[in-house]
Amino acid sequence: MAAENIAVTRETFDNVILPVYAPAQFVPVKGKGSRVWDQQGKEYIDFSGGIAVTALGHCHPALVETLKRQGETLWHTSNVFTNEPALRLATKLIAATFADRVFFGNSGAEANEAAFKLARYYACKKHSPFKSKIIAFHNAFHGRTLFTVSVGGQPKYSNGFGPKPADIVHVPFNDLAAVKAVIDDHTCAIVVEPIQGEGGVMPATPEFMQGLRALCDEHNALLVLDEVQSGMGRSGKLFSYEHYGIQPDILTTAKALGGGFPVSAMLTTHEIASVMAPGVHGTTYGGNPLACAIAETALDIINTPAVLAGVEARRQQFTDALRALDSELDIFSEIRGKGLLMGAVLKPEHASKARDILNAAAAEGVMILTAGSDVIRFVPSLVITPEEIDAGMTRFAAALRRVIAA
Repeated sequence: MAAENIAVTRETFDNVILPVYAPAQFVPVKGKGSRVWDQQGKEYIDFSGGIAVTALGHCHPALVETLKRQGETLWHTSNVFTNEPALRLATKLIAATFADRVFFGNSGAEANEAAFKLARYYACKKHSPFKSKIIAFHNAFHGRTLFTVSVGGQPKYSNGFGPKPADIVHVPFNDLAAVKAVIDDHTCAIVVEPIQGEGGVMPATPEFMQGLRALCDEHNALLVLDEVQSGMGRSGKLFSYEHYGIQPDILTTAKALGGGFPVSAMLTTHEIASVMAPGVHGTTYGGNPLACAIAETALDIINTPAVLAGVEARRQQFTDALRALDSELDIFSEIRGKGLLMGAVLKPEHASKARDILNAAAAEGVMILTAGSDVIRFVPSLVITPEEIDAGMTRFAAALRRVIAA
């Protein structure tokens, strides 16, 4: 039977997909800008951005054109050969950041896996095989491979899979004293998200980030920044580290890098990259020409004054609307985050209702996210229009009223 003749519904998911997700009851079939339509033709305003992925909205004309052009030119070569789109994208990422070298993967988890392996390998080659301790933070999220989920500070994601990689220490986020208490000369790296995304949309303080940089310098450890969610313009700068007046040793990016097409990158310096050699690490699909061509176009658009400067104005529009809702409903204790990575924290009496609010929002025609059980997360397109923000917030307001009245 031809694939296009198979009728599928939300119920099909329950029969054929590994039950590791609990998706919404509607099935999106079409997207344009910040609007999505489901199988029944119902329209939604998208404030979820594919979890901070569709930074230029759905089906951006420039990305579509690049997809078509490159799709008719060259899709895949493997890393037995290089290709022009990968070399152009790497050159542009290096020009825009602290970095000298780039490794391409397909997901944030792959970029982080590469980063953590590089940090340990560098310490082993340059210092000692016993310099392997990684310091990470409670409520962090770095991916779903066994290594990355172990570095992530949420045991609910790592328990039950057998022995975990050893020598990983977790301490409270934004607590420099806690880091000082565990860092030593056996530490190879500190791994941190400048803005914890899955962990509740919690930004690092400047003092914390600058303190981590100083501690890494003092102990010959590497500062690894996971900017999978906070990067690619999300904070109002291309990468969030630029807000803090520091430079990392290794940085990872994914999600919005391809504007919706799977691609990721790990960035580092000449010095740290110098320990690597052919065969030490690799990937079949990473750096393929199709993904890199699309990512190059996304980078060209995002890394412009118009888009980056527009992030703060859009954040202000969201913040004003959320504060107006709070004045009416007394539901939020805090609006936090940076740029268009925003978290509306529910007051204690509403703290268990985040999922109910998400479901009510979908029923009203607006797509939102949660970050834990008590934070509503907004990560819309960086170029969402003011009219779309207004329309979506009107629908979100109706959802909040419905949940509170229940």
